[in-house]
Amino acid sequence: MVQARAILDLGEAFRGRLEEVGAADLLQDMELPTSALLARLERHGIAADRAHLEAMEQMFAGAVQQAVKEAHAAAGHEFNLGSPKQLQEVLFGELGLPKTKKTKTGYTTDADALAWLAAQTDNELPVIMLRHREQAKLRVTVEGLIKTIAADGRIHTTFNQTVAATGRLSSTDPNLQNIPVRTDEGRAIRRGFVVGEGFESLMTADYSQIELRVMAHLSEDAGLIEAFTSGEDLHTTAASQVFGVERDAVDAEMRRKIKAMSYGLAYGLSAFGLSQQLNIEAGEARALMDAYFERFGGVRDYLRRAVEEARATGYTATLFGRRRYLPDLNSDNRQRREAAERMALNAPIQGTAADIVKIAMLKVDAALQKAGLTSRMLLQVHDEIVLEIAPGERAAVEELLRREMAGAVQLRAPLDVSVGAGPDWESAAH
Repeated sequence: MVQARAILDLGEAFRGRLEEVGAADLLQDMELPTSALLARLERHGIAADRAHLEAMEQMFAGAVQQAVKEAHAAAGHEFNLGSPKQLQEVLFGELGLPKTKKTKTGYTTDADALAWLAAQTDNELPVIMLRHREQAKLRVTVEGLIKTIAADGRIHTTFNQTVAATGRLSSTDPNLQNIPVRTDEGRAIRRGFVVGEGFESLMTADYSQIELRVMAHLSEDAGLIEAFTSGEDLHTTAASQVFGVERDAVDAEMRRKIKAMSYGLAYGLSAFGLSQQLNIEAGEARALMDAYFERFGGVRDYLRRAVEEARATGYTATLFGRRRYLPDLNSDNRQRREAAERMALNAPIQGTAADIVKIAMLKVDAALQKAGLTSRMLLQVHDEIVLEIAPGERAAVEELLRREMAGAVQLRAPLDVSVGAGPDWESAAH
């Protein structure tokens, strides 16, 4: 009773504080309605194909056992693959492989270190270890999904609104964010999420390159906005401008570098971070960044301004007034200060993108109800919305989705929506 009373009292105190910082509308018009919508999504859940997931769990368990056998053969004896101490002894003591970064407990054997060892030597053990960890992780993911299938044959995840500091949604029990999207195994796991009884298909919708469109809007960079509004491929257009070649002369490698650069900037990536990601020298990464900024000066000015303003005010804000306080921007500790600077670059872009997705979800939900449709929203994962489509409603829902999502907010770089449908989550990808 005392706790309930305290919440009421805190509500009054916070209401005044929210008005002071201009975030009262954010709570009233976005977060509270989103909270009610997420509660309905949790109750709906999504149908799961138990047999498919159990078969996958067996497959990953077999792959883990196979990797253990191969690792023992490569080492010449049995050892515990889960023990960093024993792995260090085998890799650096017995096999004499090049030393990785020194830590308190010896030399690091994390994924980056194993990948580096795999590139540096012909020894097969680092590659086997990477595969073992990947398969073990996938097995745990699938095991977690199977355990959470409820009596109604559906998985009811829990959505969190207040975990990610940027305002993005996350999920637990199970965590649907950690199902890999770009690997064959991840796609196979997604096939275990299926359409439920009484419905004809699943439909997925998300925004194309939303963070980059937000960056173009916030920076007001004419070149970037033009690249989006021209309807041409953004990364190819940007690469032709940065490398000074015709669009049809842009090769896959140039495009890859510019894509990593564009997304990296939206996430506060440094020249060193870019060099690691692209596996190039730090000097080449710095030159690439300089060439990019020369072409897209508005982006450079915006990123510089974002950090300076955050340092002066102590916080960053999204287009909709969501603040992220960053006291470490003025820290004497260089690492903490640089981490806060990356957050200052990232929070307004990722936070605004997250806010736009919430607005879109609310608009889509309201439009479904207004149209009297039976189709319903089930999930929101990685900025992707998943819906369950009632018989005969597919065309109407797709038209509604495209209209409401594209019109969620008006940006200088227009929002672009991708939609797909199919009998399971993977088949519904677009």
